[in-house]
This record gives sequence, structure tokens and C-alpha cells, in this order.
Amino acid sequence: MNKCDNATILEFHILAFSASGDMSYTIFFGFLFTYLLAVFGNLLIASLVFAMPQLHTPMYFFLFNLSVVDTTFTSTIFPNFLSITLNTNTTVSFLSCITQLYLYIFCVDEEIFILTCMAYDRYVAVCSPLHYPLLMNKKMCIVMAASSLLISTLDSLMLSFLIYSLSFCHSSEINHFFCETSAIMSISNSDTTSLEMLLLIEDICLVFFTFVLIMFSYLRIISSILKISSLKGRIKTFSSCSSHLTSVLVFYGPIFFLYIKSMSDYSSDDDKFISLLYVALVPMLNPIVYSLRNKEVIGAVRKVLNIKRNRL
Repeated sequence: MNKCDNATILEFHILAFSASGDMSYTIFFGFLFTYLLAVFGNLLIASLVFAMPQLHTPMYFFLFNLSVVDTTFTSTIFPNFLSITLNTNTTVSFLSCITQLYLYIFCVDEEIFILTCMAYDRYVAVCSPLHYPLLMNKKMCIVMAASSLLISTLDSLMLSFLIYSLSFCHSSEINHFFCETSAIMSISNSDTTSLEMLLLIEDICLVFFTFVLIMFSYLRIISSILKISSLKGRIKTFSSCSSHLTSVLVFYGPIFFLYIKSMSDYSSDDDKFISLLYVALVPMLNPIVYSLRNKEVIGAVRKVLNIKRNRL
């Protein structure tokens, strides 16, 4: 496409989901409940990990980071989406859209890196338990978290700047419920071929490669678990990994389905619903998965409740 001549779009229109009357209220309250549940659950997990000394371990350090990212993730998307659902005004400024895009890319990258770090933590804990204190010490955890933060920041800045540099003049309607990368690129009047190739390379490196690393670590974990003689020991060891594995499968499933598809299919309503899985469902499920399947978290909650009862 050619660049615009003396024309600049200063705002976009988010089409979101087609709904009217009672249906719009149903969508609003349904997603409001999902959003509040996700924020409350993740803030609860983050607060418990921060406050309870027994949760000051590498696994829960990364879980704390994951909860903060999930809270940011949902808060980046849902307030504006909920506002659009009830109001007829669907406009969002160009700079606000790019800002939301930046935060969206940052949170997706961070989620991927944190899940990968957690997989490495579980791999060391199960396969090299004697070396665990040395390999997963406090300094190493901070370095891994800081590296993830730095790479995510640089990547989201780069992609946001490249999309910011695109030209928009003929269409301002984003056929999505937020400022999603492919949806914005599709209405640009610039040639986006090179940017599409860059995104494809990133998908391969960030999504596919990290997923392969995580699955390889779990193959080694399962191999080590099968060597444990006692059935009780096998169940106990696998239960320490099951929450993380569940989060990985729930998060990567929709990502694979969306971003390995051809760019021409991005705008279908199916893609919007699939996007909801990792934008809304994953942040909501993570606290539930980790709280219901971890005795340490349940124990921390009971301890907090007992302290409050004693004070009363």
C-alpha cells in the first residue's frame, strides 16, 4: 500500500463484539466479573507470596511476577473494552492505542518468559535436587527475572515504534476488542510485509522455541519421576509441577492457534473469542490453579485467616 498524502488519522474505532440491548449488558457484566476475579485472584496470590516467609522460594518468586503481569495484562485490556461495550463512543486516540499495544506485547512476552523460567525451576528441582540451592539461588532468580523484563521491554518498544511509524488514512476501524497487532496492521496504508516477517520470526523464537524448551524440560521431569520407586513419591513430585504445566497448556494453546494462522484470517469473530482465552481466561485461571493445587498457598491462606481471627 502507499503512504498517505497530507492525511493523518488521530483516532481509531474499536469494533469489539456486535451486541445491542440486553446482550450488551450481559457481555458487560460477564466480562466485568471475569476481570474483577482475575485482578482479585492475582493480587491475592502476589500479596500472599510477598507477606508469607514460607513462600519466599524461587517457584513462588516467579509466581509473584506472573501474578503482577496477569494483573497488568487484564487491566491493560478490560477497562477500555468494558467502557466500549456500554457506550456508543468506541473511539480511542492513536497514542492511547499504541500505548495499549505496547503494554499488550510487553505482558505477552513477560508471560512467556516467566513460564519458561518456572519450567527451568521445576526441572532443576526434580532432576537435580542436590544442586537446586546452588542453581536457583536468590541472585540467579533476580537475574532471570530482570533479563525477562529487559527483553520484554525492548521487544515491545521496538514493535510499538514500528507500528507507530505505519501510515493510516483510509480506515480507522479496528476489527477487534482492543488494539491488537495484526488488527492495526491490516488497516495500514503502508507495506507491512517486512513487519509481518519480523512478527513471524518472533513467533517462532518466542512462542515455538520456548514451548519446545518447556516440553523438553517436562520430558526430563517425567523421566525422573518414573524412576522414583514409591507411588506416593511420584504423585507428590508430579503435583509440584502440575499447576505450572496446566498454566502453560492453557496459555500456549490459543497463542498457537492465533499466530500460526495466516495473517489474512486475523479479523474473524473466532479470533476475537480465542483472544479472550489468553487475555481473560488465563489470568483468571492462574490464581485458581495455583491456589487449589498448592498446599503451601492453601496453608498461607489459612495462616492469614487464623491471624485475623485471633485479632478479632
